[in-house]
Amino acid sequence: MKKHTYEDRLKYMSMFQDGYSIKFIGKKFGVNRKLLSCLWYVYQKNGPNSLRRKKTIRTNGDFKQKLVLDIKKNGLTLIQASLKYDVSTSHISVLLKRAREQGMDALLITNKLGRPTSMGRPKKKKPETELEKLRDEVLRLKIENELLKKVKALVKARKAHLYEIGHKPSKD
Repeated sequence: MKKHTYEDRLKYMSMFQDGYSIKFIGKKFGVNRKLLSCLWYVYQKNGPNSLRRKKTIRTNGDFKQKLVLDIKKNGLTLIQASLKYDVSTSHISVLLKRAREQGMDALLITNKLGRPTSMGRPKKKKPETELEKLRDEVLRLKIENELLKKVKALVKARKAHLYEIGHKPSKD
């Protein structure tokens, strides 16, 4: 998905003012028509500074419920609600869908940001005693030995296959 800079958005609005249609601008620049109509409405109402990107804000559950109830009670469109609460239309549609499918209480649940604490590699423990060091060394050598045996078997099988199909092994 393309990010639209402030200059891009101003260009779209000047094309609107010149008489180009939403469909034409959308096809020419690959912009969603819904986004264009929302931008045009905001531009007409609040001017060019309203086209600048806004900071991302974390909303709490009470705000989300208030927003959804206001939309349902007053019959606001997505664009009107977006302008009133300064939230994107896509976020509002997600909230409406969640409220419709899971109920209003689902809006109170907020997801934690970031990586879960359970993710990540376990920390390596340093061997405490000489015996543990030796056991770790023996285990590492056993694994290395098994790997070398497998590589040797694969090389032998490859040589046998080449010999069957008439190739002579290389002298490397």
